[in-house]
Amino acid sequence: MAALSKIPHNCYEIGHTWSPSCVQSAADVTRSALEVSFKIYAPLYLIAAVLRRRKKDYYLKRLIPEIFWSTSFLTTNGGLFIVFFCILRRLLGGFYSWSVGFGSALPASYIAILLERKSRRGLLTIYMANLATETLFRMAVTRGIVKPIKHGEVLLFCITSSLFMFFFRSKDGLKGFASSALKFIIGKEEIPTHSVLADDSQPSAERPDSRKKTLLSSTRKLLESICKRGPRHRCCKHYNDNCISYCVKGFVRMFSVGYVIQCLLKVPSAFRQMFSKPSRLPSLFYNKENFQLGVFLGSFVSIYKGTSCLLRWMRNIDDELHALIAGFLAGVSMFFYKSTTISMYLFSKLVETIYFKGIEAGRLPYIPHADTIIYAISTAICFHAAVMEVQNLRPTYWKFLLRLTQGRFALMNRQVLDMFGTQASRDFKGFVPKLDPRYTTVPSKAVLLPGGDIQLG
Repeated sequence: MAALSKIPHNCYEIGHTWSPSCVQSAADVTRSALEVSFKIYAPLYLIAAVLRRRKKDYYLKRLIPEIFWSTSFLTTNGGLFIVFFCILRRLLGGFYSWSVGFGSALPASYIAILLERKSRRGLLTIYMANLATETLFRMAVTRGIVKPIKHGEVLLFCITSSLFMFFFRSKDGLKGFASSALKFIIGKEEIPTHSVLADDSQPSAERPDSRKKTLLSSTRKLLESICKRGPRHRCCKHYNDNCISYCVKGFVRMFSVGYVIQCLLKVPSAFRQMFSKPSRLPSLFYNKENFQLGVFLGSFVSIYKGTSCLLRWMRNIDDELHALIAGFLAGVSMFFYKSTTISMYLFSKLVETIYFKGIEAGRLPYIPHADTIIYAISTAICFHAAVMEVQNLRPTYWKFLLRLTQGRFALMNRQVLDMFGTQASRDFKGFVPKLDPRYTTVPSKAVLLPGGDIQLG
């Protein structure tokens, strides 16, 4: 019954322990969020504008407003959390387990997303829904409700990849960014307009009897062709390459892309160490993670293309159903670069794709403002975990919250919140805030343990 229990402490004793004033605390968080948000979005929008080759008119009229638009969204999300944290405490006369995190973040997140541009709401919603789903799963594992599956992220990626590739190869399949991304990764050669039989393009005397072919004979014929010269099935659209070189080139190309991407991600940290630790610069290029991402992307493409070619040889037909098998087998490539984040994100995008296809088919209802609602609920779940059980929150997101509030999120009095049974203070090494007894309502051991202080960043 911990969820129904109430603690009578005021918001200074639990939340904004650095200042007894609710107004001052909200102003502190808002100011911190504004500064950090601007530092995040200003270079982000500028780099995006350069990469998209925006014209001069965009830099003069739209760049600054768009930066402040997104900055206001993130600032509002952080600042209003403290505001509703204090409001709920006054309305309820204390804190319940649901109000200290979820209840405070829900209205703050809903108002904040309304301030963001509509074109960005979908992307933010997918990200937060992915993060919230992962957080809920970790919570369920902690409570013993579910048991994690070994290599579960790989299995999820295989299933997601299978369905995504099927939609990619279907006539009315993917649209927008997802379609463009897969065309870049896989190539246009794997998009059939319809199922194509090999014997449609040859005289009847040369038509092989595909029904009489067995798996063994098809495989033997393919291996014989490989030994003699590079094979290319009549259904394959990679006209300039045989099947072997087609797969090898796909691996090399995407390995290079993955390697370069991982190197670029390490450039900021390498630049900071250029003068202090120049000996670490070679690790920018010779790093295990660089090769892992490259092998992951390269093997995904080569396995998918290789399986598709093999199925065309075996069935003597080019069929979009091949994508289900080829996509699933290609998903095994995640063993080279295991990432729950990637698996969950793509699964979220898959659910979104299926939902919109259901709406187009008239089988699922359209829910107005679904993106704002899902964003608000998802963000509230993540904020709740950040307050009540940070051990179940993705570490990168926790670091982001600390950066956004300049360390203030870690100053909550989580030892009191331990009564709700979520081990709220587990990762805070016995930290107890130093409170001014003139502003406390409940007598407590308001001392600062040795080495337990957390300085503001």
